[in-house]
Amino acid sequence: MPPARDEYSGLQSAGVGGKPGLRGSLRSNEPMAGHVSWRAGGAVACAYFPADLDDLAIFLQRLRHDEPLLTVGLGSNLLIRDGGFTGSAVFTHAALNVLRFEGDGCVYAEAGVASPKVARFAANHGLSGAEFLAGIPGTVGGALAMNAGCYGGETWNYVDRVLMLGRDGRRIARRIEDFSIGYRHVGLKAASDEIFAAAWFRFPSGDGTAARQRIRTLLERRIATQPLQLPNAGSVFRNPRGDHAARLIEAAGLKGTEIDGARVSEKHANFIVNPRGNASASAIERLIGHIQAVVAEKFGVQLVREVRILGEDGQ
Repeated sequence: MPPARDEYSGLQSAGVGGKPGLRGSLRSNEPMAGHVSWRAGGAVACAYFPADLDDLAIFLQRLRHDEPLLTVGLGSNLLIRDGGFTGSAVFTHAALNVLRFEGDGCVYAEAGVASPKVARFAANHGLSGAEFLAGIPGTVGGALAMNAGCYGGETWNYVDRVLMLGRDGRRIARRIEDFSIGYRHVGLKAASDEIFAAAWFRFPSGDGTAARQRIRTLLERRIATQPLQLPNAGSVFRNPRGDHAARLIEAAGLKGTEIDGARVSEKHANFIVNPRGNASASAIERLIGHIQAVVAEKFGVQLVREVRILGEDGQ
């Protein structure tokens, strides 16, 4: 577990010298198993649950400039190692939740809004193209950060512009051309320490009833093909060009392989599940490495992780 950090104790004090105080919740040594969908992993030294976007900006202003920073939405693509994360984590889902229709096919969504909610919202406003977001088990912030996609759709195909927060709390509007965008990867072309705060999406007009039916169909397909009833982090590996990670893993005979409670799903081979809730982050990471080694040996393909793994190894 990360050591207690005394410098966090003054972060949440009332305003001093006319500066506003924080309105969110600040916690030390927050266990992450309750915040990630794998239900495993260590603690973060400082966890901040902001009240809203303005409050998050103030929190960022008060952090040391070299403080390691992690943003967490629904924790569906994240694993913190058993030794914990020694920096600060901000939790966006309950706070950065503004979602509004701005006309002319434009939907504004803050980073903490769940992606499926955007899909339903767009359909209810007679827009099409957003349905694939119903299959992404995370927030807008995570979808932006990794260009999340499924069922033929990708997040950045519909992004008009984004709102970033700098480490100094500044709000920065950026256009698509400011980013390098690829398959499950997005990065600023110019080095800058910023996090995704919101996005303006532009979807074409369409048949809202048909869009809602497509959402229902996609969700039924997810339920039928993915182990959603068990703790998991979605797809563990990116699909290699011209192939599917799940096909390679299954062909390698790895379905059902288990290491200390972490198991390759029998339902979908690109999912690792924690069926009894007792797998450690270390066990999950070792199983990931085992899958990569076996697939590389049998097929000469190096599987690349989609999930983020951060923090220190446990003692």
